[in-house]
Amino acid sequence: MCRNIRTLHNFEPPATKDEVHAAAVQYVRKISGAAKPSQANQAAFDVAVAEVYEATRRLLEGLTTTAPPKDREVEAAKARARAQTRYA
Repeated sequence: MCRNIRTLHNFEPPATKDEVHAAAVQYVRKISGAAKPSQANQAAFDVAVAEVYEATRRLLEGLTTTAPPKDREVEAAKARARAQTRYA
């Protein structure tokens, strides 16, 4: 379930709100053990996603680095190459 959570720090362009939200959803799904919560648990799930989103956003805003930003396309190509090797 959490395979979709990617490193969001130190990329150019910076992580979007959608990427941060998707990571928060994946995290809450993993912790709750539910890919889609029941109606009874939907409110608690939504609150948790919002809180994780805010915590992640604050973390990303507070992090600093001296390393140059990574290029998204280059990192995606590296990931594809690793996957091809792994599943070949």
